Parts: sequence; structure tokens; C-alpha cells
Amino acid sequence: MTVLLPGPPAWSVAPFAHGGDAAGGPAWLPLFPVALLAGGYLLAAVRDPRGWDHRRTAAWLVGCAMLAVAVGPLAQFPDDPRGHVAQHLLLGMLAPLGLVLGAPVTLLLRVAPTPVRRTVGRLLRARPLHLIAHPVTAALLSTGGLALVLLTPLYAAAERQPVLHHAVHLHYLAAGYLFAWSLAGPDPAPRRPGLAVRVGALLGAAAGHAVLAKYLYARAGILPPGLDNPDPAAFRAAAQLMYYGGDLAELLLATALFATWYHRHPHRLRPLAKRFAGSS
Repeated sequence: MTVLLPGPPAWSVAPFAHGGDAAGGPAWLPLFPVALLAGGYLLAAVRDPRGWDHRRTAAWLVGCAMLAVAVGPLAQFPDDPRGHVAQHLLLGMLAPLGLVLGAPVTLLLRVAPTPVRRTVGRLLRARPLHLIAHPVTAALLSTGGLALVLLTPLYAAAERQPVLHHAVHLHYLAAGYLFAWSLAGPDPAPRRPGLAVRVGALLGAAAGHAVLAKYLYARAGILPPGLDNPDPAAFRAAAQLMYYGGDLAELLLATALFATWYHRHPHRLRPLAKRFAGSS
């Protein structure tokens, strides 16, 4: 991807927006559901009678660790837009990929009682899920949701209202999970589109993310609207972090997409590999 800006990217860890006091309640409280996710998954993995893949467990725990970083200690320093962008990268792009690669639905289907498995099966076949989990829809929810936050007064409102602040973060996580699942999820997904549609959705989301980062950089100090005394330098640094961090997350997602596709369709590449081997 073409370099956006001269100079090094803003990789240094900056104070994260929306600290524990601003959101209300103890600073450790958001870590509690993350601990439940990690503990519940480990318990289910131990109960799997056929033995659960340790690589799936590791991916899930990495995703949980990223969630903990996003909502825990790094979320305690308010008033820095780089924090909001870093939380978006963790909650909406990096952590969901780890969680998706953990294949939690498959694990649930292997350890849950029959009535639960039937319920999960009905949910997976439900038309509303097919709509929102389509790669194009999920891309719009993910990248479009971030644009809605940064290009409207929603960002400023979320800084002042704890409920809205948590809702924005929950949207990042849910939309990011749906997007990663629709592209590269090893879990069952009836009527999942073909590889071309998924690659197209990924490229479109990557382009939208990059354009949004460039626009935020160019309009630093004006966007997001509704802020009191915005710091243009901080928002330019946030735009850099969004641009370069998004590149990394999208590269990892593309790798997972092709790896998952090959795992399901190895026969499609074997003739091509034999052809190349024969020509050499």
C-alpha cells in the first residue's frame, strides 16, 4: 500500500481515551467479562471428549488478551484520540481475528447438550444472521461504523456519556467479529459466499479504512465534530496509527482468509502445485 505520510508511524503506546473514571465504575470491571470468556472457553476445551486443538485455544486466549489490553489498563488515560483509534484496532480488528480463529461455535457444538446444539444450528441457518454476517454487510458495519463515529458528533458524545461509550466499543467488537467470521472463520457458516466475494469485501474494507485515515489526517482539528479544543497534532498521530495499524490487521486477516480457504479446499491447489513442480 502506498505510504500515507512522511516520517515514522505513531506506533508508540499513547494514553487511551475513555478511562475507567470517565466510563463510570471501577477500572477493573470491564476485565470481568473478558475473564469469563477466557475461563468459559478453557473449561469447554477441557471437557471436549475428542480433545480440542491447542492452536485454537491459543488463538482464543490471544484474542482475550487483546480485549483485556483494550478495556483494561490502557483505557485509564482520557483525552487522547490515539487511544480511541488504538482501542478500535484492538477491539474491532485484532482481537476479533483471534477469537474467530478459536472456533468457539465448533467447540460449543462439541461439548453442549443436544438441545443447545439444535438451537445453535437454527441460529446459524436464520436469514437475519445470513444478512448481517455477509462479508459486504459486515464490512459496512465495521468500517462504516468507525466512519460514523469519527465523522459525526458521536465521538464527542461518547466521551461524555458512559453508556454510549460502552455501546461504541461493543459495536466495534461485534462488527469486527462478524467481519472476521464471514471472511476467515473456521466455524460453520451456511451459505458463506465464495472466495472472490470475500476477497472483494476485504479489499473494499481496507480501502475504506485507508481513505478514512487520510481524511482524518487532512481534517485534523476539525474532525471529529463537537469536541472542545481539539488537538490537531494528536488527531494526525491518531490517523497515522489508524492507517498503519489497519494495514497490519488487514494483512493478518488476509492470511487467515487464504489459510482457511486452503484448509477447506486443498484439492483445488494440488493440481497447480504439481504442474509447477513438473515444469521445474
